[in-house]
Amino acid sequence: RKLIERAIEALERAKCAGLRVVTAESCTGGLIATVLSEAPGAAEYLDGGFVTYTPEQKCTALKLDPKLIEQYGAVSAQVADAMARAALDCSQADIAVSVTGVAGPEPDERGNPVGLVYLACARKAGSCVGVKREFGDIGRSRIRYKAASDALGLIARLAEA
Repeated sequence: RKLIERAIEALERAKCAGLRVVTAESCTGGLIATVLSEAPGAAEYLDGGFVTYTPEQKCTALKLDPKLIEQYGAVSAQVADAMARAALDCSQADIAVSVTGVAGPEPDERGNPVGLVYLACARKAGSCVGVKREFGDIGRSRIRYKAASDALGLIARLAEA
């Protein structure tokens, strides 16, 4: 319930600024887009979302350069930033939020620990804010929930910027 309230607030701020929102999600698996769609009138300000759970899907759906993922890994600040910018390029949105991380139960193929999450929020105007979170091994659901909550906070923050 709290997550839906946070989503409604984030979309309301985007609406007040006349901004359409898009998501690019990996470890959250579409949770952010789902809760944003709960907001009344969401169709006017939610452009949609990309669920790119694998590195291959990040390259296919968001047209990320595979070399970027090879160099930095799918769970990295660089990939989160590229995902947000690519979501803007691949949509009609004005603001994009992205999440990539390790929800567990095991560390990823590069040894990144469970609970490591990178978020980025970008505006068509050019500004992009990145955030690194280390939630720890608190369980898949709690990691995904906290990452989604932080992403909604970023949308609200950048909508007002």
